[in-house]
Amino acid sequence: MRVLVAPDKFKGSLTATEAAAAMAEGVLRVYPEAVVTQFPIADGGEGTLETAVNAGYELRSATVTGPLGQEIIAHWALLVAADGSVRAVIETAQASGLAASARTPEGALCAHSYGCGELVLRALDAGATEIVIGLGGSAMTDGGSGALLALGLGLFDAHGDPVGLGGGQLADVVSVDASGLDPRLEKVRIRLAVDVGNPLSGPDGSAAVFAPQKGADASAVAVLEAGLRHWSGVLRRATGRDVNVPGAGAAGGFPAAFLAFTPAVLEPGFRRVAELSGLAAQLDAVDLVITGEGSLDAQSFEGKAPIALAEVARVRNLPVLVVAGRVAATPEELERYGITGAAQLLDFARGPSGTPDPADAMANAALYLRSATAQVLAGALKPTVRV
Repeated sequence: MRVLVAPDKFKGSLTATEAAAAMAEGVLRVYPEAVVTQFPIADGGEGTLETAVNAGYELRSATVTGPLGQEIIAHWALLVAADGSVRAVIETAQASGLAASARTPEGALCAHSYGCGELVLRALDAGATEIVIGLGGSAMTDGGSGALLALGLGLFDAHGDPVGLGGGQLADVVSVDASGLDPRLEKVRIRLAVDVGNPLSGPDGSAAVFAPQKGADASAVAVLEAGLRHWSGVLRRATGRDVNVPGAGAAGGFPAAFLAFTPAVLEPGFRRVAELSGLAAQLDAVDLVITGEGSLDAQSFEGKAPIALAEVARVRNLPVLVVAGRVAATPEELERYGITGAAQLLDFARGPSGTPDPADAMANAALYLRSATAQVLAGALKPTVRV
């Protein structure tokens, strides 16, 4: 039996690489002679960089400006292809991520994407002809304004004074000056890998849906929402482009500024990561796929990696099993995507009263992931779904 274990990260517990290793051990418990390939995946958010490095990209680091103005070390990746093209992979989580921010209302208003722009500059300096930017895990809600400031855009208020960084100041922007933008942006192919379809603003927009996760209270959400709506209007007047489109709300609205001032395009994150990692060749060489993530729920069906992978595997008539920290989907929902069995870590993590213990599941994720993988694989000949 040839098995591909291809999980996304278990957020807060395991990286995709760590999860793949634990799942592989679980497979070998049941089938010691199996040929197991560990193949971490991502959907364009956190983990995209890891996937690129696993595919042969060179890991690089740079000192950049963090989301609250502090100096941080951020990683990115580069590949010089056989055809002479130079491809770079950047994650918003690296330079402008929640891990380097303060999840407070003040932090949510001040956080910015300037460091991501600095990483784009590093990629341009390295000769990149294509830049993939994985959007996710971000601290800011600044509509990409900080990144474009790092790349030479000027933002000015009603008095002609420069506007500072952070989504909390977007409403002060009256005019922009694109004359200082790095001219290389017009020639490089920028691919914005997104795993959500949220627009820039509105009830389903970046501020309303994601800013609370970044520390914003109701008042801060209102300020950020007003700022993004205003920013959208500023960009439309400056470039004639409507940036309030599906996907533009990813990573605090990061795509907006790039859609306005560069030839950047929005792309489904999983598709982009699958291409750069060589997923198709891996699927052609196996008999079974096991995937997973921290929580398999309604959001998973909106382009998240495990479900997207299951759809690709189904085309090849490959059976798919899923192991997640928590499974909040019905057997019927999973079967529609070709998933024939699932297990959750919560079935193994129990508190003193015998009830599921999410804290234990996260603290001992690798241990329970091995057991859950063995369980779902052992029952694969008679598929059952544990919800």
